[in-house]
Amino acid sequence: MELTVGAVVEGKVKSITNFGAFISLPDNKTGMVHISEVANAYVSDIRQHLTEGQDVKVMVIGTDNGKINLSIKRLEPKPQRDGGKPAYRGGNGGQRREGGPQNREGARPQLQRAPMQPAAPKTADQLFEEKLKAFMSESDSKLSGIKQYADHRGSSRPRRRG
Repeated sequence: MELTVGAVVEGKVKSITNFGAFISLPDNKTGMVHISEVANAYVSDIRQHLTEGQDVKVMVIGTDNGKINLSIKRLEPKPQRDGGKPAYRGGNGGQRREGGPQNREGARPQLQRAPMQPAAPKTADQLFEEKLKAFMSESDSKLSGIKQYADHRGSSRPRRRG
């Protein structure tokens, strides 16, 4: 079976690395899905999306020097934003208008923002580590200043004999 760009094939996850997953394909061929081609959302840990031995459907997106590049996310529907409207892209050939981006009616578009999650409270160990780090930094700075002052002062005065 000849694998061409755009072909959709079934495979099995052979192994997982930090940068992607190797997929066993028909005819004893192996391809790789880069971590950026696993899902439409940002993937920080590929192991949250794939497991070894898992059957997957992949699309061939490139063949370079015998290497087969695959994608899982290109087979998934693209996520819709703002109730089905495409993301704002400027629409005027990359040129900025006076007053910033505007829609056809001349009004500025409202950006949808996710609510901010409160930061998790810090543990006593984390607070201690931060205080210790600040103390050490301040201490090093003071010691450096004292040493420079002593070196400067000692080199400009003649030594006394006793």
